Amino acid sequence: MRQVFVRRYLRGPYVSWAQATHPVGEDERGLLLWLPVGADFACRVGLDGDPLRDAPGIEDYGAAPLQRRTWTDLDVLILHPPGAAHSVWWFFKNKGFHGWYVNLEARPARRTDAIDVVDHHLDIVVTPDREWRWKDEDTFTDRTGVPGFWSEAEAQGIRAEGERVAAAIEAARFPFDGTWCDFRPDPSWPRPALPQDPL
Repeated sequence: MRQVFVRRYLRGPYVSWAQATHPVGEDERGLLLWLPVGADFACRVGLDGDPLRDAPGIEDYGAAPLQRRTWTDLDVLILHPPGAAHSVWWFFKNKGFHGWYVNLEARPARRTDAIDVVDHHLDIVVTPDREWRWKDEDTFTDRTGVPGFWSEAEAQGIRAEGERVAAAIEAARFPFDGTWCDFRPDPSWPRPALPQDPL
């Protein structure tokens, strides 16, 4: 059976999100993971049943139930560059490359078969022709200075990380140079399933 590697998002002491992925490989460029449509994931959900993405306080995540779901719409290749405070996602739809996504997050804590990150809400969406834009700037600003999230000084560092990535996008430098845009998984790989207790 192929190994499953779990990406967990932490919000304070709580796991807010967990994704079951297949490890593709790891080298000097970083850890590469595959998250296909049909994979298990779990997320905290609000009263409306929607994923709890931008709760106003840390304890709101602890009060919300963690619910198992199935990943839909887009297959995703995820790179965790070594020592970086972001991950880069390649989106695929109908086996075609659909663009990149940059998730700004704390430098991950690595475990044997899992990686824990703290999401910083601010993200970058990148089209296949490398046009980019910020995403969730309002939520990022609203959480700045809130206990358990990030301070004003930390917010400046988070945005600076995004600006460094944006410079790589505009210059078409790795990982935005076409690498892995034609990625295809081994068809024998099974659906990634979360362990019984992803917490």
